[in-house]
Amino acid sequence: MANLDNGDKKFFDDRGFGLRIGFGARPALLIVDYVNAFTDASQPLGSKLDAELVQTNRLIDAAHAKDAPVLFSKVYYDEPDLRDAGIWGLKQKGITSLKAGTPGVEIDSRLHREPRDPVFMKKYASCFFSSDLASRLQFRGIDTLIITGCTTSGCVRATAVDACQLGFRPIIAREAVGDRSKAAHEQSLFDLNAKYADVCGVEEILQYLHALKSGAPTVKAA
Repeated sequence: MANLDNGDKKFFDDRGFGLRIGFGARPALLIVDYVNAFTDASQPLGSKLDAELVQTNRLIDAAHAKDAPVLFSKVYYDEPDLRDAGIWGLKQKGITSLKAGTPGVEIDSRLHREPRDPVFMKKYASCFFSSDLASRLQFRGIDTLIITGCTTSGCVRATAVDACQLGFRPIIAREAVGDRSKAAHEQSLFDLNAKYADVCGVEEILQYLHALKSGAPTVKAA
């Protein structure tokens, strides 16, 4: 859990927040928006996320080894005037670095993505909003969603909250998520762990993945 020194942890603990959801039996790994526009610190929306990418690759490798689904998301806008960004486009100039067909919206090449790993296109914060992610996970019998990516206070948070609301167990990989703001990162991890998700260290998640039986979940015909 994130470390805050203002007494919030005790306040929340005393009132029964932050209980463990725990891992389920069938996990998927979701890498949220690790595209060049976010992982290149020189870009308007970017920040230095080298360490987080390294930790994400450890999880990708472990998930692949167990045939657990690995999914990537990226946000992009394909209308020339960026109208498909909606109201969100009015809030930040950096949205122009997310134009479809530009290097900014490509998955960072340092990640160990394999051809079998699907990529979800999205327009807004949550990976579940206006996508078929939930139905894909449900079809595979997934009950646990391990989340890495950026930003912790934005798309990671929105995705984790939606995962909880849709009945998946959200597990946030602490060292594999990042943000432009350390304060926003820490506060978001604290709040997510208190109310919506389990914030777990990468080592704990790796132990869980290593203990899984190999093989993709079997889907029974109706």
